[in-house]
Amino acid sequence: MNVETRIYTTPWCPDCHKAKALLDRAGVKYTEVDVDGKNDVRAWLKKKSGQRTVPQIFFNTLSIGGCTDLESLLRSKTLSATLDRAANDHAGQLEF
Repeated sequence: MNVETRIYTTPWCPDCHKAKALLDRAGVKYTEVDVDGKNDVRAWLKKKSGQRTVPQIFFNTLSIGGCTDLESLLRSKTLSATLDRAANDHAGQLEF
């Protein structure tokens, strides 16, 4: 399965740290993008995900939301299915 995972964070965000720990525990490799002080990336993120808060997590181009949404995927055991959907239906590159 070829899925690029990106998590958009700030260094001082507790939910960002929690989401990264959850991804680590689930064995999902990710690229972290620090958006602190990067207004252009924040504006793009709001447009792309509809949210202005961090963390924001993408599997390929599929926005799955933030930490609470990731917890829900793990609790419902649908993380693998979501990764499969991203691999099949959401190929492409993110701008940032």
